[in-house]
Amino acid sequence: MEELVIRDADVVDGSGSDSYRADVVVDGGRIVSIVKEAAAAGCQRPRARRELDAEGLVLSPGFVDMHAHSDLALLRDPDHSAKAAQGVTLEVIGQDGLSYAPVDDRTLGEVRRAIAGWNGPGDDLDFDWRTVGEYLDRLDRGIAVNAAYLIPQGTVRALAVGWEDREATPDELDRMRRLVAEGMEQGAVGMSSGLTYAPGMYAPDAELTELCRVVASYGGYYCPHHRSYGAGALQAYGEMVALTREAGCSLHLAHATMNFGVNKGRAPELLALLDEALATGSDISLDTYPYTPGCTTLAAVLPSWASEGGPEQALKRLADEETAERIRHHLEVTGSDGCHGVPVAWDTIEISGVNDPALAEFVGRTVRDSADLRGETPWETARGLLLADRLAPTILQHVGHEENVRAIMRHRVHTGGSDGILQGAKPHPRAYGTFPHYLGHYVRESGVLSLEECVAHLTSRPAARLRLPDRGLVREGYKADLVLFDPATVAAGSTFEQPRTLPVGIPHVLVDGRFVIEDGRRTDVLAGRAVRRTAPA
Repeated sequence: MEELVIRDADVVDGSGSDSYRADVVVDGGRIVSIVKEAAAAGCQRPRARRELDAEGLVLSPGFVDMHAHSDLALLRDPDHSAKAAQGVTLEVIGQDGLSYAPVDDRTLGEVRRAIAGWNGPGDDLDFDWRTVGEYLDRLDRGIAVNAAYLIPQGTVRALAVGWEDREATPDELDRMRRLVAEGMEQGAVGMSSGLTYAPGMYAPDAELTELCRVVASYGGYYCPHHRSYGAGALQAYGEMVALTREAGCSLHLAHATMNFGVNKGRAPELLALLDEALATGSDISLDTYPYTPGCTTLAAVLPSWASEGGPEQALKRLADEETAERIRHHLEVTGSDGCHGVPVAWDTIEISGVNDPALAEFVGRTVRDSADLRGETPWETARGLLLADRLAPTILQHVGHEENVRAIMRHRVHTGGSDGILQGAKPHPRAYGTFPHYLGHYVRESGVLSLEECVAHLTSRPAARLRLPDRGLVREGYKADLVLFDPATVAAGSTFEQPRTLPVGIPHVLVDGRFVIEDGRRTDVLAGRAVRRTAPA
């Protein structure tokens, strides 16, 4: 007898088709049969060792977070309810060009310092890996949800070139090609870049194109955080489209937003650019989070030249009065490339987290508000905080536009990604709320998407981008990564005031056919594993 039958569920199968009522049977981590209500009439219904009454609940594939920053959280926090409680059964990590493999002893220390604001310093972990394959093997020891990995181009450049703003030599480029090839062979699904973060931002297009050729040869995709989401946003999107077309590589645009005042109402221009590229044969997808504020590190807004040489050199520049004044001028007057070419508005930058508990007074306030309280200029406050917390503070950047968010999420190649940073006392609520917020606010309350369409955005579309042949749909033979939610009540519990509140209306989540959320509570199951690249046919 099979393990589980989910009885009388309203199945939204991820294809975008209309829902249907069915009994779904799970055994051995897979969906073994689906008996629709019409077929069951007059017939004996399927039975199993356990029956779950799903009356009034929607059964869908588990959600895929296409842009996650859980690289260390998956190892540090076995509970990981931030994602599991949302119905996420697969996260794509290694984002924005900076992560923890491939590394050597030098670059591991540098990367840990550079992205401590994203993932914490990791002092409580044993970094017993160096290659992509070894990191994926570490995940295979058991994690809350599944994870796929992108090779971080900035980390690769740090390993082969360093943190200098210069072109790679031919030998260095060859080494980067080998590192990318090795990572793909070891199971990565593609490559990411952070082209407003050092050192990845120092790579010219020709270098990125060569690395994308390697990624394409393995059937992977390129996922850039491109060079501007502000004053040069459309040009930056166009640059990525042209670059991947030249390389013959699939393109997935990370957190595809149009932010800052210069881009208010300009989402249709972006979508027209993408439609033209799709019509001429480009393979493009994108992800977004369903909120207007962004989230990054405070150090990320610095001009690129200030970060050259790595985190220690950036701190030295901040400590030098003359150099710090140059940084301020770039930030406040000319608009730094780190702030997307837009002069910084300190009243839009809210500190969301710090590593040093002694600096907790800054959290939840904008830089300008803290400066006013301290009798300082905003730059004095920001500079002092960067030095005191060694570049670790995270920020919310309140620069988005609701009409752009809605327009982009309707697009036919859209997928969902939280871009959720789990660090800090007051993280962005998207880390805990992205997927129920889509279902509750943008489906039920606003009607921006139909339920069937939204589920497809969050399941089958990302599975197709990841080339996963047995995930993303409720189909016989597919992996039993499933979520059951109440369409009448599902909602994000997280808010900007209480960002770590778990969602409501998602009573059950299964990974590999095992309950990681049961009756709304986290179990002790660690059924997640590394999901490795599937070789192209």
